[in-house]
Amino acid sequence: MRRSRFLSAVAALALACTPLAARAQPASEPATVFAAASLTDALRDLGGQWAARGNPAPRFSFAASSALARQIEQGAPADLFMSADEAWANYLQDRNLLVNATRSSPLGNALVLIAPANAARPVALARGTDLLALLGTNGRIATGDPAHVPVGRYAQAALTWMGQWDAIAPRLARADNVRAALLLVERGEAPYGIVYSTDAAASAGVRVVGTFPAESHEPVTYPFALTRRAEGNAQARALLAFLTGPEATPTWQRFGFLLAR
Repeated sequence: MRRSRFLSAVAALALACTPLAARAQPASEPATVFAAASLTDALRDLGGQWAARGNPAPRFSFAASSALARQIEQGAPADLFMSADEAWANYLQDRNLLVNATRSSPLGNALVLIAPANAARPVALARGTDLLALLGTNGRIATGDPAHVPVGRYAQAALTWMGQWDAIAPRLARADNVRAALLLVERGEAPYGIVYSTDAAASAGVRVVGTFPAESHEPVTYPFALTRRAEGNAQARALLAFLTGPEATPTWQRFGFLLAR
């Protein structure tokens, strides 16, 4: 009995003296992923695939990239950051909150104009297209708030290219993220919306009525990276490798994302 107690005490002392950085995280500890709202459906599917392989199911937090980046800046316990634009990944990288060597942009998307499915009519999106005439007296175009939401920034760039920004800006329904903008059109609260093509494809309640020309805005890209707090987290690194590797490619394509060349 005395020998057993002595060995237990020695083991406890050895653990207490081991630096925290040297202690491996439990293999069962799931990775926490902060991801842009437009990635919701595909990531949930991929998270299920990851768990089916015997790994702990990832914990997801979906919101506007800006909101997630600021939460990470304030100390939120995210292991992976997946943004809908380069700007918010740069924001965290500039503050040394991402592991730069792990950053890549494996996905792309298209920017589209949507309308409720029962009222969808094609719209030619070109320089000089009069979008204001489509809205009528009180109609609005739903999209992310251009002040901080990536889809809104892309929308502002596209509308500026078209020569429509000054006319349309007062008529925007500025949502907190792209899925909130999609919902406004689904409910008929806005006759049009500017979202990503993958979000439009996820809803039976809307239809794409036009695709903004690629030259009208910067390419829609999705940078993924490990956060600095998770630099030694083997589970998070493995999940990132899976999400950016060939095994995930068919799923990203099935949900309509474009693959980086």
